[in-house]
Amino acid sequence: MRSCNTLIRNANVLDGGGAAPKLMDVSLVGDQICDVGPSLPYTAPTIIDAQGLVLSPGFIDVHTHDDTSVIHDPAMLPKLSQGVTTVIVGNCGISAAPVQLRGEPPDPMNLLGSADVFRYPAFAAYVAAIEDAQPAVNVGALVGHTALRNNHMDRLDRTATEIEIAAMCQQLKEALDCGALGLSSGLAYLSANAASTEEVLALADPLASAGAVYTTHMRSETEAILEAMHEAFEIGRLSHVPVILSHLKCAGIANWGRSGEVLHALETARASQHAGCDCYPYAAGSSTLDLRQVDERVRITITWSTPHPEVAGQTIEQIAATWNTTQLEAARRLQPAGAIYHSISEEDMRRILQHPATMIGSDGLPNDPRPHPRLWGTFPRVLGRYSRDEKLFSLPEAIRKMTGMPAQRFGLAKRGLIRKGYYADLVLFDPDKIIDTATFSDPVSPSEGIANIWVNGVLSYTAQGATAKRSGRFLPRGKTAWIQ
Repeated sequence: MRSCNTLIRNANVLDGGGAAPKLMDVSLVGDQICDVGPSLPYTAPTIIDAQGLVLSPGFIDVHTHDDTSVIHDPAMLPKLSQGVTTVIVGNCGISAAPVQLRGEPPDPMNLLGSADVFRYPAFAAYVAAIEDAQPAVNVGALVGHTALRNNHMDRLDRTATEIEIAAMCQQLKEALDCGALGLSSGLAYLSANAASTEEVLALADPLASAGAVYTTHMRSETEAILEAMHEAFEIGRLSHVPVILSHLKCAGIANWGRSGEVLHALETARASQHAGCDCYPYAAGSSTLDLRQVDERVRITITWSTPHPEVAGQTIEQIAATWNTTQLEAARRLQPAGAIYHSISEEDMRRILQHPATMIGSDGLPNDPRPHPRLWGTFPRVLGRYSRDEKLFSLPEAIRKMTGMPAQRFGLAKRGLIRKGYYADLVLFDPDKIIDTATFSDPVSPSEGIANIWVNGVLSYTAQGATAKRSGRFLPRGKTAWIQ
């Protein structure tokens, strides 16, 4: 008999690659999976009889804004409690590093917090801060295009000059050398909307030689979505870099029903280049309050407001009625603010979620005092509601979307699969009971059905809650292995 630290017996193992479950044992030594197989001949001080529960790789949240939370709230309960063992930060063009502010952070960088949390003028300083904080989850990081623009431009309502672009490229290269996963953009936001395609293309150039990715909150998710997709794919094609469309959706009532043509455009691009997307399982988005998105047909709930904090939780319609003004004028008076927009068709969301190129990302906003329920519930919602109950896809496919596929696309070495020699990021859950409990009215609520979570071989969460043992790490970029 051989010995190991932890032995998990009789688990229905879903390995993260999409294969059907197999009844297996899994042994852990240190931070790695030592062996996988039926009836393993091991002894261990900790033996867990899974009794037919599902054991999967830890979930990888590919779209987060946890940049500062992993340092200032390292317990990371909103993510750990739902089975997430790795978060990818720096999305939508906004990142905590590298950042040098000259005042308050521009919108939407304020989603990450006020000026005092932006303490990392170099990406290496951010990596060091993560290692010092040792969060409960692993962290992979993108570099935000808007963050780079903020560092090198006097104002953000114009395209960058050649000198400014060169300075941004240099800073991006330094971050890539320190293990950044790639570049993200948020071209829909006013802080980056004036950037030309050529500006982004120049920044994509260093990504190719580094084997990094380009993720984008596209220039439009409404009427001009196909043109925005064309721009994103062109940047990837010309720079020979994989493209990931962030939180793909058909936003705005006038855009409902277009998911078929949107996915056709994605399929067309995938025939000749590396392209994919992520999606959250809700028919509502959340971000800062944008006057361009105020539509009286859409229910918009305010999550925070700097000038009027007392209205958090109310809709703009309610606020406008109280103030005896229009919704647009009420929104103007509320800024800066955060909002949840119920502007997505459930049918469109399901079609995009179901697509084989789609990964799962929460896009949760941890600094919102009344967050969108996706912050706490995304992954169990996919597994419980959409896989088990509505059968949009099989359980092995659902797990693949949140483990093996993202690990390989983002170059997270030895993550995302249950294999001998891989890191022991694991989730043990009851497939019949796993479900989200967070709602729009009660968004801070942990999910049900999760038994145990290991991060780098350390038992970090059980059905009774967090164990207070944090073992997350910064994950530097490895070699991507694109899954189409």
